[in-house]
Amino acid sequence: MTNKEKLPFGKTNYLIMLLGIAIILIGFFIMSLDKEEFGFGFLGLTLGPIIVLAGFTIEFFAILKKS
Repeated sequence: MTNKEKLPFGKTNYLIMLLGIAIILIGFFIMSLDKEEFGFGFLGLTLGPIIVLAGFTIEFFAILKKS
């Protein structure tokens, strides 16, 4: 395999990235479950954004992790 054919990240990096994307999507889904007006309940203002932020943190970790 030449240098041009190598992927920029390893297999574990891509698996962690997929996990982060899944957690981000779960966070947005939780925010959509909020039944308060304009999403101003606990799910829309607290729990969902915390889970989305955790997903982005996992993505950041996946990019910086050495293969």
